[in-house]
Amino acid sequence: MKPIAPGTVIFHRHRGYGVITAVNLMTGWISARFGSEMRTLDLNLSTDEVQHADGEPILFRRTPPDPMPHARLMAMVRQLHRAGYQRLYLYSWPKPSGLHLRWHLFTGPRNWMERPWREGWYGSGAEYNFNPVMGWGDAPGETTEELASTLAQFDPTGMAQALGRDEDHTLWFETVCEALLPDYTYSLGWNDRDGQIPDALPVIPVRRGVPPYSGPPLPWPPGWIKLWGGGHLATTTATLLPSSKRGPTDAESDIAR
Repeated sequence: MKPIAPGTVIFHRHRGYGVITAVNLMTGWISARFGSEMRTLDLNLSTDEVQHADGEPILFRRTPPDPMPHARLMAMVRQLHRAGYQRLYLYSWPKPSGLHLRWHLFTGPRNWMERPWREGWYGSGAEYNFNPVMGWGDAPGETTEELASTLAQFDPTGMAQALGRDEDHTLWFETVCEALLPDYTYSLGWNDRDGQIPDALPVIPVRRGVPPYSGPPLPWPPGWIKLWGGGHLATTTATLLPSSKRGPTDAESDIAR
């Protein structure tokens, strides 16, 4: 989808070619000047027949994108598992503030604490909220199939490492997706300050207005509990993103907390 911004040349079936002078994506209205007219005309993207200059329709999205990408990531991972890429894993955990959830895709051995970091394979809801892309060359609103294809083209070496069988984890992930999608995601982050590790997997809604999760309790991933001693999850450096993608303020905040 092409960007809608002031200066974009557009076409209207009744008014011909024009140029956008102002955009309000919150309401779905734009202002445009057509031909030699001195005044601008306000158009509603939900009802007016407006196109880019090359004929692609400009449509206003009534429902805003989810402020978290995790449900889309879960759907993509599930599809790739079904295609034989079972050694693909999704780790998600909250930022220290608790306001956003981070995500990290990794491939190869299922080692939750020593996950390989590949550029474009991690991010957070804080970034996605302002720019709804994952970071591997995808476009906003891509389908599950398009996301998987774009990732494979972006990093074929990383995807090749996901090819293989992990039946225990794939069965667990399929069960979790069936229970949570499209409204919820899970968190694997837990801190010893939060008390004893809960029996069930923590569940988080991916958008506002979603009622609290009321489905069946979900188990932790296979082998997860065995990683920790004393019934508590410890704070580890595994919850820190690589410093190359983050500012010094974020890094200091994480270390301090």
